[in-house]
Amino acid sequence: MTQTKAGSLVCVGTGMTLGAHITPIARSHIENADIVYCSAATSLMEEWIMSMNTNTISLQHYYEEGKDRRHTYKAMVNTLLSSLRKGMHVVGAFYGHPGVFAKAPHDAVAQAKSESFHAHMEAGISAEACLYADMGIDPGKVGCQHYETTQFMLYERTIDPSAYLILWQIGLAGDRQVQQFTTENAYRTVLKEQLISLYSPQHNIAIYEAKSLPTDTIRIEWLALSELDKASVFQHSTLVIPPISAPIINPRAEALLADIASNSVVIKQSQTDSNF
Repeated sequence: MTQTKAGSLVCVGTGMTLGAHITPIARSHIENADIVYCSAATSLMEEWIMSMNTNTISLQHYYEEGKDRRHTYKAMVNTLLSSLRKGMHVVGAFYGHPGVFAKAPHDAVAQAKSESFHAHMEAGISAEACLYADMGIDPGKVGCQHYETTQFMLYERTIDPSAYLILWQIGLAGDRQVQQFTTENAYRTVLKEQLISLYSPQHNIAIYEAKSLPTDTIRIEWLALSELDKASVFQHSTLVIPPISAPIINPRAEALLADIASNSVVIKQSQTDSNF
């Protein structure tokens, strides 16, 4: 049996809104770490994390316009692992949820485990969780389909127009080189044309942005699908497309379920009668 090495790595989420979303266990990990590496949305959020642990180092300097983000994520992982290999209790504090649209935390935890260190991830409040609350969407009502925008554009997908379609990082649409902070609207013209093959050009869609600071305003901007490539979008913008049609009943499944329910009633009635 492989012995676990000294030191540990925990990747936690700080939530979307400064000070409002952090969980007690995430705060505890930050406060008790030997060293904290943070990737935060704003300098204020970095300062807030530093107030919980003075030995906090920002990872944001690894991001550069025109630099392949895969190299950025690799550098972040190497930084986390370098302290871990010294036997330190390391915390990676990441904006939102550390496992949602965050490659470095996943890679760091996997690498640490492969080297026989204790490593795990703690959930945080993500933009998805905020979206459901801010827009009043229950994903269990008609269903939700989630895709990263560039992946949605590149790969063949079977889309259900009777469920919500959520496209993440529309500000990075078409960035195959993973080097830009935002892309030109020409890329969103391609996206718009793809979506018009599924929805009406007049179909109402929304651009959503969660708030980073308690004083910020949530962005929920409704517009026609035909106007998508004229809208102002950013790296953290999300596209929300409501259903355009009602779900279609599957008659075979409906009949099978009705048959099971009917037989269950008969069995229960038989059991009741046998008690008399």
